[in-house]
Amino acid sequence: MVDQKFSDLPAIDVSSSMDREWESLEGELNLQPGAKIAIAVGSRGIANLAEIVRIVVDKLRANGCTPFIVPAMGSHGGATAEGQTGVLAARGITEDRVGAPIRATMEVESFGEVNGIPLFLDRLAAGADGIVLINRVKPHTNFVGPTESGLLKIVAIGLGNQIGAEHYHRLSVVRSQYEIVSSAGRELLKRAHVIFGVGLIENQAHEIAIVNMASADQIEGMEAELLKKARACLATLPLDEIDLLIIDEMGKDISGECIDPNVVGRDVCAYGAERPTPEVTRIFVRDLTEASEGSAVGIGQADFTVQRLVDKIDFKATAVNCLTSCCPEAGKVPLTYDTDYEAIAAALVTIRPYELDDVRIVHIKNTLELMNLRVSQGCLDELRTSSNLDISEDETELSFDDSGNLISPFVTF
Repeated sequence: MVDQKFSDLPAIDVSSSMDREWESLEGELNLQPGAKIAIAVGSRGIANLAEIVRIVVDKLRANGCTPFIVPAMGSHGGATAEGQTGVLAARGITEDRVGAPIRATMEVESFGEVNGIPLFLDRLAAGADGIVLINRVKPHTNFVGPTESGLLKIVAIGLGNQIGAEHYHRLSVVRSQYEIVSSAGRELLKRAHVIFGVGLIENQAHEIAIVNMASADQIEGMEAELLKKARACLATLPLDEIDLLIIDEMGKDISGECIDPNVVGRDVCAYGAERPTPEVTRIFVRDLTEASEGSAVGIGQADFTVQRLVDKIDFKATAVNCLTSCCPEAGKVPLTYDTDYEAIAAALVTIRPYELDDVRIVHIKNTLELMNLRVSQGCLDELRTSSNLDISEDETELSFDDSGNLISPFVTF
């Protein structure tokens, strides 16, 4: 077993941090009593999300506004209003918990275009007197730039609903995705009634470490600064070369692509960013999280899987996500076996010639939780050179139960 020691940003008290940010921002907002405010919330599993949304609702109500929640998640939830409301509920965003009604539609309004990029905005958000954006800031799975996954993305793609998300991803085949998302997001901040944004950073322990609020004209600058800090918090694998990576679970609550390309070094999408490391020869993924609600977009990154996972796939929802993102490759189901033992055995005959003491096998829970991992003997020489690891060199073999399924220290099935 290997424990990675990250230089975590410490967790914060979310409520008091939100209060301080609000005190600094409130005087700039010119909130009008009776104003109907749409609060845009995405599909990601974010720490303390319901609490953060509730605080924003309370602050707006205290200023006489009438807030409501709109899903801002492109095509997620099967690209239906009911499905997206369900995704929010799975993240704890319900009227009872956040104190504001949930309103959803897949309809959009046109906001013109910028540099040949059409602009779309959720009809309900467009009809509100103001819009508030809430999102985590982090490196994107497909592109690299000064801003990546955050507030510009949630206004451009999230509030673009399926039509916007689909068009921007199709355009990404021939144009820079960073250019598309940043240009559309920047222009919508000017043309739509965005009032302010709440940018969040999680540390490697998946705790809220930073909360910032900014008015619409300050959002891009705030996000760029937050992304620098978020990039430093990105948990990675401690090896440059891996023969076989075993992943216990994938899911939309883990990454937009269920398996984070920033971690595994792969991106099957034609327009995806190239990453030099790590070089992973084979990936075996064992299960799909319940919170993914059947969407297995990103399964195409794996080389091997098991029937247990395939049986959980909602192929319609997965197809919607893949087609909307213009990445059918992400939905390709890999070689599928009945048991983990069979899948691992198959994977091992497709890697380089090896000896038992030099094969590089890494076993993780998922691409979000990387503080603890299991490694084979062949990984140890490289890992011993790092001062950021605690290595327990007790020898243990991969063990399987009577059904041929891997016994994992991270999850049980």
